[in-house]
Amino acid sequence: MSPLAGDPGHSPLLEIAAANRRGEGVGLTSVCSADRVVLETALRRAAARGTLVCVESTCNQVNQDGGYTGMTAARFGDEVARLAAEAGLPPGRLVLGGDHLGPYPWRDRPAAEAMGKARELVSSCVGAGYSKLHLDTSMRCAGDTGDDNDALDVEVATARTADLCRASEDARAGLPEGAPAPVYVVGTEVPVPGGETTSSGRPAVTPAADVDRILDLTRDAFAAAGVGHAWDRVVAVVVQPGVEFGDDTVADYDRAAAAGLPTALDSRPGMVFEAHSTDYQLPAALRALVEDRFGILKVGPWLTFALREAVFALADIERELLGPRDACLSGVRAALEAAMLAQPAHWRPYYSGDEAAARLARAFSYSDRCRYYWPQPAVRRALDALLGNLRARPIPPALLSQYMPREQRLVREGRLGADPAELIQAHIGRVLDVYGEACGEPREGNAG
Repeated sequence: MSPLAGDPGHSPLLEIAAANRRGEGVGLTSVCSADRVVLETALRRAAARGTLVCVESTCNQVNQDGGYTGMTAARFGDEVARLAAEAGLPPGRLVLGGDHLGPYPWRDRPAAEAMGKARELVSSCVGAGYSKLHLDTSMRCAGDTGDDNDALDVEVATARTADLCRASEDARAGLPEGAPAPVYVVGTEVPVPGGETTSSGRPAVTPAADVDRILDLTRDAFAAAGVGHAWDRVVAVVVQPGVEFGDDTVADYDRAAAAGLPTALDSRPGMVFEAHSTDYQLPAALRALVEDRFGILKVGPWLTFALREAVFALADIERELLGPRDACLSGVRAALEAAMLAQPAHWRPYYSGDEAAARLARAFSYSDRCRYYWPQPAVRRALDALLGNLRARPIPPALLSQYMPREQRLVREGRLGADPAELIQAHIGRVLDVYGEACGEPREGNAG
């Protein structure tokens, strides 16, 4: 069986991890986004190429209280399943996952209360068909002892991780017969959900000795919590390989600086690393990560960043076609800016500097905080107007070449339609292609 094929009753992630550890250069792209256009793009791409696709929601996006998307795990799972069916993707080629499942959304509450909410979240994800669970208890809750600036005690964090695993295993008992058993991702070297708030300096690489200690403590905590049987389904551990991105900077993967990490898994043959915040890495760096036992690469903001790039390019085309003063202009950029100014909670803590700097960051930051605003009604109406305007007046090839040269070439080659929605998806798909090549996916046209 190909490591990228689904197998009912058995998680394909275990096959991918095994293939990676055999040195086959195989990895998995984890699409961490709740954006509908991004999800449609990823699902259609997987259907066309015959590959597996992993879609994950974070604890901030989706939880039993609705998260910032307004969706529970059941609703999100149903929505992804609907989009997958529309894309023609067989159910066995979709892995649904939960990212940073833990007490983070409720960390301002006492630990017992926050962990109760976290258990409820994990159980709801398992019940909704999530089969990849990243258990993240690395954050402090109200009342935890110690300095707020220090990391949570690793023994406390691993015990809480085992507590969440027990909630998952209890929920698993209610799954239909033949449903894949959940696989787990653990670790305490975990970036915060939603991305870093600063861009100062390169993050320190996790020492190999720390990886060994964390895994031993977590394995012992699983046994103490009565879920030792689930340890063989711990497919990955999150570590910091020294990659990160900020407002206008990217910390590129330095293979030499992380050279000690791969050896940390020498005695754990079924396990790989999971790399967070890999957005904007160069193709060679992503490939090197996969070769260095990072079998799962998370990507999120880069995908909505590409969405924003495409929409802004189409808005420029619209202005050229209709004229800068035409009353029918969609005003999509103005609508997005107005929405961000009206509700600044999603970007203000992340962007520093004067108003000019903040204005630039709202539109162009690598952190891509504007991703939170595309679903807002006024922004959605403006985007729909943009698409309608460009469908009513076909885009001249030379104008498309000016603003979207890669997509124009694909249109000329007959590999892409000129519909504006297709152009947006193609631009997002460019990012997924970079990850697909890094993860050893078959090239387009060679899937089988």
